[in-house]
Amino acid sequence: MDAISQQQLNQFRQHAAYIEFNEAEWIIFIQHLSIKQYRKKEHFTVPGEVCKTIGFVLSGSVRYYHLIDGKDITNYFSFENDYVSSYKSFLTGEPCISYIQALEPTTILTISKKNWDAMLNNPMLAYKIERFGRLLAEYYLICYEDRVTSFITQTPEERYLKLLESGKDIIRRMPQHYIANFLGITPVSLSRIKRRILV
Repeated sequence: MDAISQQQLNQFRQHAAYIEFNEAEWIIFIQHLSIKQYRKKEHFTVPGEVCKTIGFVLSGSVRYYHLIDGKDITNYFSFENDYVSSYKSFLTGEPCISYIQALEPTTILTISKKNWDAMLNNPMLAYKIERFGRLLAEYYLICYEDRVTSFITQTPEERYLKLLESGKDIIRRMPQHYIANFLGITPVSLSRIKRRILV
């Protein structure tokens, strides 16, 4: 198990902790953290297995995808300072239904379900971890609702323009066929949209 550097802890504390820990709480909290390096294309979760980890991306990126009738369908990405998990599986103990895969060499700070439960049972941390969990659930709900709403209310071109505004990392770092898949269109359609925008 790799050691977590002070810089990595500072990054997490600055960008990811939805709650404020005092110094005594922080010292206990970080004892429950681990770190893992993922190779390009290595999986964080696979369908049929229970997700026993919440992760925070320190560097790199991951994509969430399904395989349906042999077709690879990308439905989300996470980058630096984003959380990553099959959160339903993590909470319920039910098997995952999607893949989460590193798209490049990726470093993820992790909290295991065992350590999460231990913190919930720790009188000093219990209240804040419960709040942390609720805010994390709200984060996932907002991401999901925004994603579903975009497919109902926006055209593929509007979704791409929105991606240009808010998801420049996706545009810059992801293969075009993943971006097209994420937008719900073919690579050919994506090329047409890009040409129209550039005119």
